[in-house]
Formats: sequence, C-alpha cells, structure tokens
Amino acid sequence: MAIAVGWFTALKDVDDGLVIDKNYDGNWGHSLHGIVGSMIIPLLAILLLIVSFFAKVDGGVKWALYVFGLVALQIAFAFAAFAAPVIGALHGANALALLAVAGIAARRAAGAPATAAAPSTEATA
Repeated sequence: MAIAVGWFTALKDVDDGLVIDKNYDGNWGHSLHGIVGSMIIPLLAILLLIVSFFAKVDGGVKWALYVFGLVALQIAFAFAAFAAPVIGALHGANALALLAVAGIAARRAAGAPATAAAPSTEATA
C-alpha cells in the first residue's frame, strides 16, 4: 500500500511539474515502504521465530522459519532490484508468497483447520 501511494504521488508530482532525476529521494510513501520493509517486518519475523520455539504449536518453528526465510529473500530481492530492476517483479511476487505463508502460519497457530470441514450428510433428528 505504501509503495502504491509513493508512486501515485510521484506521478501526480510529475504531472504538476516535478522532474524526477538521480537526486530524487522519493516521498513519504517511499520512505514508509522502506522503513516497514527494512525494519518493522524483519523485526516481527525475528520475534515470530523466537516465540515459535516456546509456543506449543505443531510445526510452529517450521512455519516461522518459512516466514523468516521469505522475509530475508524479500530484502535480498529489494537490494538486488536496484542493480537489476527486473528483479523487482520477484520482490512483488515474493511479497504475495510471504503474505500467504504468514497467513497459513497464523491459522495454524490459532488452531484453525487448514480446510473447511465437509458438510455432514447425516440427517439430524
């Protein structure tokens, strides 16, 4: 969301006459995306991993490691994309994978079933 705000703001600013060149540092949306992605999300992933060792969740450490690994990969893709912008597509795709894996981990920790139970075919009296 923050990166979308950042780039739509930049596009509006260009329409208003701003020239974006190598000296452009971005706007508040770019800054928010950078702060959340480089500090807050990694901190949460580390905390999740630490907590997973003490939680009594089947497979909790495994899923926390998946989340942590995808966060590390996300950061690697972000830095690599500055040298090879096409890697930015992997950064975006990995964000969706991270969202899915974190959602699965949360459902498992909450004890929610992975799939909905099939409706009963038995008649109730």
